[in-house]
Amino acid sequence: MKTNYLMGAAAFALLAGAAHAQDLKFAPGEDAKFHWDSFEALKSTDLKGQKLTIDGPWGGVDKELFESVVAYFEAATGADVEYTGGDGFEQRVMIDVEAGSPPGIAVIPQPGLAADLAKRGKLAPLPAETADWVKENYAAGQSWVDLATFAGPDGNKALYGLFYKVDVKSLVWYVPENFEDAGYKVPTSMEELKALTEQIVADGGTPWCIGLGSGPATGWPATDWVEDMMLRNNTPADYDAWVSNDLKFDDPKVVSAIEDFGWFARNDKFVAGGAGAVGSTDFRDSPKGLFASPPACYMHRQASFIPSFFPEGTVVGQDADFFYFPAYADKDLGKPVLGAGTLFVVTQDSPVAQAFMKFLETPIAHEIWMAQSGFLTPMKGVNPETYADPTLKKMGGILLGADTFRFDGSDLMPGAIGAGVFWTGMVDYTAGKDAAAVAADIQKTWDSIK
Repeated sequence: MKTNYLMGAAAFALLAGAAHAQDLKFAPGEDAKFHWDSFEALKSTDLKGQKLTIDGPWGGVDKELFESVVAYFEAATGADVEYTGGDGFEQRVMIDVEAGSPPGIAVIPQPGLAADLAKRGKLAPLPAETADWVKENYAAGQSWVDLATFAGPDGNKALYGLFYKVDVKSLVWYVPENFEDAGYKVPTSMEELKALTEQIVADGGTPWCIGLGSGPATGWPATDWVEDMMLRNNTPADYDAWVSNDLKFDDPKVVSAIEDFGWFARNDKFVAGGAGAVGSTDFRDSPKGLFASPPACYMHRQASFIPSFFPEGTVVGQDADFFYFPAYADKDLGKPVLGAGTLFVVTQDSPVAQAFMKFLETPIAHEIWMAQSGFLTPMKGVNPETYADPTLKKMGGILLGADTFRFDGSDLMPGAIGAGVFWTGMVDYTAGKDAAAVAADIQKTWDSIK
């Protein structure tokens, strides 16, 4: 009887393994680009019969892509993982946490929300050695540790999350053919970028397309500019202090960063339509000037999503391309990158939840999504050749070359600031209001909400 039972159990395990294997996007071992050794090593973790629920913001295509990654964890460990993400995640997870029925893991797009949950004792800190692992294995590793380190209910700080799936904002878009025809080279420093801006004007062209229009959210594209300028003129510590309001908005360091944005945006010769058009031009229409004939502009600074608003049929890497929004050569600030990302945190501690967090430390957990679409990672141990297309690979290279990574600052500020007077203040500034006066008004609002 015992022999028959064991044979039956083995047959069931084989059938279960076969079912999992059928769900795998890429057959283990068949493509040498993947780190299959990290998948094989995961098989030593036996989680059969254990269930894990993950909730997060991804719906639609991203949901399917994430589930294709989860399938490898299930296949290797035998765990049963359910992802229940989609719209309304932020409200849903708060309700579930308060009701005492949180998911095992939450995928949080706003570090501020994670910090709030940690402070209230709703998150389980990660093992102490995880911080050292992130420092060693992520480009700009200390930045990623800092972004996921929060104070707990006792006031002591700990690492509570791991960033996975990152977006890059420090990009300048251009049309290679236009650069080639004019004899322009891609600048590698801010000094060179400013010199190119002036050269284009001297040659009779217009260097930039800038648009801040976005309906009720008009002004937000300028906040990205200012954040990038903060990182190129000041230390990461200054940036962090600014985001937390320890460095006041009307501090000369912040005013100087705003004015550095103004160097580009407030010069009629530098911007398509003149400086007066910056505040009223819709950000979705702004890059179209790159593709006019003759070009209405030669460069457009915007995040990795902007090709969605390029003319239909535009092929990135051929018809349009991008380069890193460069740092100043004469300032010892390295190569900072501005962006965003999603943070995995444990909202209900369990062996399977901790095992999944360890899974996210494996190359294969990143490479499966890299090989499809819409995924970037700062993890140094992945094979860049697994990226699905040259554009993603190039953006991934920018992440890997970063000395500092900082999250979109306006997203970390109180809503009344980051999604309010910072937006409107930048519109006022591009319309001609003094930078110091704009900054003072923003600080006045910040003081009023304390």
